[in-house]
Amino acid sequence: MTTQPLTPEPDTKDWTWTLDRPCPDCCFDATAVRRDEVPELTRRYAAAVREALLRPDATTRPQPGVWSPLEYGCHVRDVCTLFAERLQLMLTADDPLFANWDQDVTAIEKRYWTEHAQRVAAEVDVRAGRIAQAFAAVRHEQWQRPGRRSNGSVFTVDSFARYFLHDLAHHAWDVRPAA
Repeated sequence: MTTQPLTPEPDTKDWTWTLDRPCPDCCFDATAVRRDEVPELTRRYAAAVREALLRPDATTRPQPGVWSPLEYGCHVRDVCTLFAERLQLMLTADDPLFANWDQDVTAIEKRYWTEHAQRVAAEVDVRAGRIAQAFAAVRHEQWQRPGRRSNGSVFTVDSFARYFLHDLAHHAWDVRPAA
């Protein structure tokens, strides 16, 4: 039986600042993304995570308190699902309030470190494809529809898409092969 690894420090940052300026780590610049690029960028960043899941070291943590590519892959899979659900809410409900979601609690509850990397790679591919299609289907007049996080952050479908892309881009950067 695989034992639970050291729990990483919880990520308590409010990453919404990445909507206004480039991320100094992964260099993603949300201000440079056009709406029509969202589906392709979703697939591209998810593909980088998927490829990391197929490496021999996919289950190895680079440091005890840092997720392995497998754990990042599980997170990306779940982010794709969560954001697809939230996108659907934004498109069908008036100013929905999103339930709180704690990525760190989810990682522990779902035991990310015990999953099978190849299966997760396939799931990342499918779920990223679904949300890419969902963003491709957003009509011009829907991009300004609002939605709110439980912490009060307000998004439009447009800013929500860019915020989502940063999450994927950042995790693609997280799992890049060691130099």
